[in-house]
Amino acid sequence: MSDWKRRAAIVAATTLGLGIIFFGLSFLASNYLVDIWWFESLGYAFYYWQRLLYRYLVFAAVTVLFFLIFFLNFWVASRYLGTTTPPSVKNRSPALKAYQDLFKMFRAGSIWVYTPVSLVLAIVIAYPLMQQWEAFLLYVFGPAMGIPDPVYAKDASYYLFSYPIYILLQRRLLIAFLLLFIGMVLLYWMEHRILMREDRRIPGGARWHLSLLILLVFFIEVWDYVLQRYTLLYTNDHLPLFYGPGFVEMQIILPLIWVSLLLLMATAFSLLLSIHNERFIKVFIPVGVLFVLSLGMRYSSFLPDAVEKYIVKPNEISKEKPFIANNIKATLDAYHLTDVETRDFNPGRVPIDIAAPNIQTGLRNIPVWDGELLEAVFEQLQQLRTYYDFSGVNVGRYTVNGVYQQVFLAARELSQKQLPAGARNWINEHLSYTHGYGAVMTPASQGGNEPLTWFLQGIPPESQYGFSIEQPGIYFGLESFNYVIAPNDAGEIDYPSGNSNVMTNYQGKDGVPVSSLFRKLLFATYFEDRNIFFTTRTNDNSKILFRQNIVERIQTLTPYLRLDKNPYLVVTPKRLYWIQDAYTVSDWYPNATPFAAEKGALNYIRNSVKVVVDAYNGTVDYYIFDPKDPVIRAYSRIYPGTFKDAQQMPPELLPHVRYPQELFEIQMSIYAKYQQTDPEVFYQQEDMWEFAKTFSGNQAVPIKPYYLTLDLIDAKRFDFLLLTPMSPKGRDNLRALAIVGCDPPHYGKIIVYNFPKGKLVYGPSQIYALINQDTKISEQFTLWDQVGSQVERGKMIILPVGQVMLYIQPIYLQSTTQLKIPELKRLIMSQGEIVVMEPSLEEAYTKLQERIKIDTERQDKRFLPLLPQSKAQP
Repeated sequence: MSDWKRRAAIVAATTLGLGIIFFGLSFLASNYLVDIWWFESLGYAFYYWQRLLYRYLVFAAVTVLFFLIFFLNFWVASRYLGTTTPPSVKNRSPALKAYQDLFKMFRAGSIWVYTPVSLVLAIVIAYPLMQQWEAFLLYVFGPAMGIPDPVYAKDASYYLFSYPIYILLQRRLLIAFLLLFIGMVLLYWMEHRILMREDRRIPGGARWHLSLLILLVFFIEVWDYVLQRYTLLYTNDHLPLFYGPGFVEMQIILPLIWVSLLLLMATAFSLLLSIHNERFIKVFIPVGVLFVLSLGMRYSSFLPDAVEKYIVKPNEISKEKPFIANNIKATLDAYHLTDVETRDFNPGRVPIDIAAPNIQTGLRNIPVWDGELLEAVFEQLQQLRTYYDFSGVNVGRYTVNGVYQQVFLAARELSQKQLPAGARNWINEHLSYTHGYGAVMTPASQGGNEPLTWFLQGIPPESQYGFSIEQPGIYFGLESFNYVIAPNDAGEIDYPSGNSNVMTNYQGKDGVPVSSLFRKLLFATYFEDRNIFFTTRTNDNSKILFRQNIVERIQTLTPYLRLDKNPYLVVTPKRLYWIQDAYTVSDWYPNATPFAAEKGALNYIRNSVKVVVDAYNGTVDYYIFDPKDPVIRAYSRIYPGTFKDAQQMPPELLPHVRYPQELFEIQMSIYAKYQQTDPEVFYQQEDMWEFAKTFSGNQAVPIKPYYLTLDLIDAKRFDFLLLTPMSPKGRDNLRALAIVGCDPPHYGKIIVYNFPKGKLVYGPSQIYALINQDTKISEQFTLWDQVGSQVERGKMIILPVGQVMLYIQPIYLQSTTQLKIPELKRLIMSQGEIVVMEPSLEEAYTKLQERIKIDTERQDKRFLPLLPQSKAQP
């Protein structure tokens, strides 16, 4: 074979081999490639590489640290091993041969011996720390919080960022140096045995090396005792009364920690001295005994229990008072409750006249539909096709024809699992049925026996109230998706129209191009679906859209943020958007009581971020709404450019931002106990609260926060706000109303309206019983239940109107047949003593006024003769 043929064959074989290797590696790393393309399609390519490289940089840095610790110690040891060259003899004994081999290995080959050993040990020690790579970044980038802890006066950021890392490092360093010490002891013991046969002693430097290692092990353990002082801030021995250290921890255990720490240091130095001078053994033994005794006292429950029993318990209020105050302060700081404003509210009996403008505005914004029942109405009246679905009903506020109006709205999403059985094929599920379409919107307040008013309805969306949506397509929402390919040659169904469908081609920003065979093959492997590769319905513009569920999308991008369970829809003239509240949380806030949340315990929370997802384009943007939060400030430093200021949010979205229900519920769960800021009152638990209860069937259930539009923050304007009624612990009457603003400039402002302790303010369960006792209402319920309908009582709404507490409960009727469309039939209203039921809120309010007036006149006539004569005369 000629040279050029041989060279050509070599080049061809090399190219083929490299191609096979490239394709093989590509498919082995398909997850990485898909993630890279997906992050790139969203504009987060640099962010992806940051997250990928950060973890390996942290791992590399920690590995280098431990590698240097191991390698330098092995290198130092090699200086003292084989320092004396034995005489050269022809007939070497096995011991002498071993010694000479050891000499050669540690003198000439230490780099080749110790480097791999040190590297392996470093990786083993460092790998668990790699799992906490993001915590290391927070340690590096975390800013000061500016709030000192109430016990040691250290900034709270120390506990959020530094303290967890110090605990991890201390444990790993202790393991590393213990391994080193054991290894050095073995090496020097081997050297000692060899030298003993030659009547030689091990060099003094080796003894100092071991001494230094002993000292370092002791110092690392001393560091543990230093950290143990801060561990006291997380003790739960005093629950359920208070959290954190008390008298016993600070006056008994903390001094014992200091004593143990000092004795441990004394033990270390005395041991070091005794190694080099046997006379100091007399010092080492008693110091060591004292250290062991201090440990026994530190970890024995005898002394703390005795102090608790004989000193603390008989004088508990005086002894624990400062520590209860510490817990109160820390907990209020941790849950952002330090700026709660309290106002007194003394309810009256007679409502203000209905003609007053603020009464009309208030009644117009009372949400009389339950979200669960309204969702059923939307599905029956506006779903329109089997493959559409409404994933929950959201509450919002919009300006409708110049009027600030509270509304209910929902997105009409595609639900592929509801496609008819005959339409469940690959082309329909991945090429034709790709998106939902439009939204529906109704006013919050409705009247019974009235047709439902629609602010926005139909396909395509129509409105008689000024609403329009330029691009109503919903490719990204709350439904579960696998993937879709759009645009494509099969055509996407945009929306049904008459007996046919209007077709469209996706023009949005999201999606990974699949125009090449390589990408199609890779995605076919990734999704385990060969049809992606073999389909001929794709074109040069085709893109694959996946992770279309917005919660999955956000969690994939920012897994370190905890997401609220209720993302909500926003309708704008251009398109539809989703807003997702995101939290920064920690369980390391010092002295703060933990809360057992659904997604894990926490004792620090901030709603620092609002995430906006474009329902058509799929773009994800993060906006910081709490710039004082040190956690989100740290993440902003770690990932520059990822988080934007709240002022950069599009102006059409900013008015629809709201305070999250989940956060307010957590805050009020904590505040129900920690509103008792006086330590003595707190100790007596005299004014504990809980969420007010109502009935669902025969089951008592707590009333969770709900959105209303009221003038409770500023009497001159109506604000969209969250409200939750609170009751005394174990009682049914009301104790307070807690509200938080959602509109600027009062966003996040928490106000608590306290009712007089000596005055009865009816709770919802008491009103529920009052309704049941009303004969006219009971007769009407019985009548409705007998004509093929079922009475459904809605959630009770409690709100102050003027100086009167009103209790409103909507009554629905729904058929007992399979097709159930709930219908708002009546509205029950009460001010605590009189109950009325009318078709509308306005009628109920007027009727309530009339009944109160009649009742007042009747009481006056009955008891007028009993009054003193001077008061009886007009």
